[in-house]
Amino acid sequence: MGMDEKARLDAFEKMLHAIRENYQNTDQKMKRLKEEGKEKTATYRQLMGNKMQYQNMLSLYQIYGLTDEE
Repeated sequence: MGMDEKARLDAFEKMLHAIRENYQNTDQKMKRLKEEGKEKTATYRQLMGNKMQYQNMLSLYQIYGLTDEE
């Protein structure tokens, strides 16, 4: 038993929004840490890994034409 098309589209849009939001939040946290001179901390490195993961996901969505961005 699968989702109907509307439910799938809604779920996709919700996921895309969450990924974009997480990317922005992660970027802001990294900027704050950098301003504090904390680029070498484990927290900063973890955020960098998270940011790269979000960026990769957004790039895949873009490659497959699933976003408005080019």
